[in-house]
Amino acid sequence: MTDQPIRPASIPRVEELFQHIPHPRIAQRKSERPVHVNDERVGVNGRVALIITAVVGTMWCAYIFTLIALISLPAAISSGQAIVIVAWIAQTFIQLVLLPIIIVGQNIQGKASDKRSEQTYNDAEAILSECLQLQSHLQAQDTVLDDVIANVKRHHEELQKLSARVGPATA
Repeated sequence: MTDQPIRPASIPRVEELFQHIPHPRIAQRKSERPVHVNDERVGVNGRVALIITAVVGTMWCAYIFTLIALISLPAAISSGQAIVIVAWIAQTFIQLVLLPIIIVGQNIQGKASDKRSEQTYNDAEAILSECLQLQSHLQAQDTVLDDVIANVKRHHEELQKLSARVGPATA
């Protein structure tokens, strides 16, 4: 074995190894909010359709349509013809009454979808915030590691100088 001083390998600073580059979506999403069903209705036709859907898509409208359908029921029954009664059930009652009930169900599903969308958006915001905090934590650790490495290098150099002055150690 030789008593030659050992030179530490050059250790790069952490900043030289990794540079954090935030994804462009992070800045973009700060100005956005979650998309809702009503955001997709645009223009005059969209507004008219929304108003009609809001009016027809109520249980009160279903009740009114039921009363309207029941007005023609006696005439269908008095005709005595099975085809007229079946036609009344299919074309008058089912179509007229089920239409608003289906719309009510779709409105409820749309609200639930909007709520899930909002929750997913909020969850994504929370995860993004946690990731940004992790990034800050890692940067703080990088600074500490760089300081530790600098101190180890300094102590190594001091030990080498001391060894050169005192001479090799004997056992």
